[in-house]
Amino acid sequence: MRLPDVIPIKYEPGYRTGRIGRHAGGQFFADITGAYQEGVRPGPDWRNQQRIYAVLHLFDEGGHHAGSYLRCTGVRGDSPAAVEAAEQVLSDWMAGLEAVTNCDIAVRPFRVDFDNVVFGLVDETTDDPGEGHGGPWAELYPQRLGFHEPWNGEYDT
Repeated sequence: MRLPDVIPIKYEPGYRTGRIGRHAGGQFFADITGAYQEGVRPGPDWRNQQRIYAVLHLFDEGGHHAGSYLRCTGVRGDSPAAVEAAEQVLSDWMAGLEAVTNCDIAVRPFRVDFDNVVFGLVDETTDDPGEGHGGPWAELYPQRLGFHEPWNGEYDT
């Protein structure tokens, strides 16, 4: 079993995939997200461990990853300052895209390691039925959105 070549992602306004779509140069996935650096196990002080990132992934029309803009703007404990700063950064990046339309997208798996955090749509398919999700699966990191059959753009969290 394997993933399809491109993974559809459904546009859901006001929700986890509310900042995706097309622009003059292809497709995009934008988000403000929290993430823990590799090796960090959230504890009682999780608000000061979770970092806030502005994220803009760009793809060509065929869904190939064309690049990512990633910036940490602080930790959750700085809220709302870290989130507000990330919103401003993302707004500035989006202003640089032409002819933006929010809509469904379809992209290929990719991975970017930045600031000791994994970003991307990662193939987590396993051949062992006792491991993983029991079939072809792609996970969007660090948002933790899981995509699977019937490959209709909907996801599990």
